[in-house]
Amino acid sequence: MNTMTLWHISGWEFAALAAAALLVGFSKTAVSGANTVSLAIFAAVLPARASTGVLLPLLIAGDVLAVLTYRRHAHWPTLWRLFPAVAAGVVAGTLFLVWADDGIVRTSIGAILLLMAGVTLWRRRRAEAADEPDAVTTRAGRMKARSYGVLGGFTTMVANAGGPVMSMYLLSAGFRKLGFLGTSAFFFLVVNVSKVPFSAGLGLIDGHSLLLDAALVVFVVPGALFGKWAVHRIDQRLFERLVIAATVVGGVQLLLR
Repeated sequence: MNTMTLWHISGWEFAALAAAALLVGFSKTAVSGANTVSLAIFAAVLPARASTGVLLPLLIAGDVLAVLTYRRHAHWPTLWRLFPAVAAGVVAGTLFLVWADDGIVRTSIGAILLLMAGVTLWRRRRAEAADEPDAVTTRAGRMKARSYGVLGGFTTMVANAGGPVMSMYLLSAGFRKLGFLGTSAFFFLVVNVSKVPFSAGLGLIDGHSLLLDAALVVFVVPGALFGKWAVHRIDQRLFERLVIAATVVGGVQLLLR
């Protein structure tokens, strides 16, 4: 990890990271997937590879707060069906990070962000069409779970960007708001904690990055509390449009750097 870069960020850059940490907390308790904006900010301020290691502990802190808030609403049969496929995706993402340099990771994160924006738009069009979701016990439902699981594992390992993939899967499976939030909370807590040994082994998490996390984690808590307050009040359609727009801008910016 480029620790010199971590310690020479400006006040404005730290403010941007703090705002991104606030959004991490908010996304975990209100709008899952909104943290794609956070990873764009982190990858813009920090070296792309290092940014994934710094962001991961903040995501875990948000996951813990989300689990404490929505723990009674998790659907464990769905979680157990997803985990094996996600593990395969995480391994594939780890192998990619072993091979990729910072420029390739930055470009990959930008491309993944644009892909996730497209996925979210496609998800919304499907939701508006009101198609009947595939039951997770059918053959089509099992194949869907495996496909989304592998893609979610890969994107979350490479760019911490598994939120939109899992959001699309859970919504297509017919989850309502509280079940959606409870299931995704446990899902990302387990997945993100399982990524820690891989990230540490790749040198993406070390003492220096954890000190920066210690300075930023205090911003995750108010974001999560605000998300808990806003979840029943927020105009989700407008917020999703803003998130998609910000994600596209962040992805293009990373591709052009």
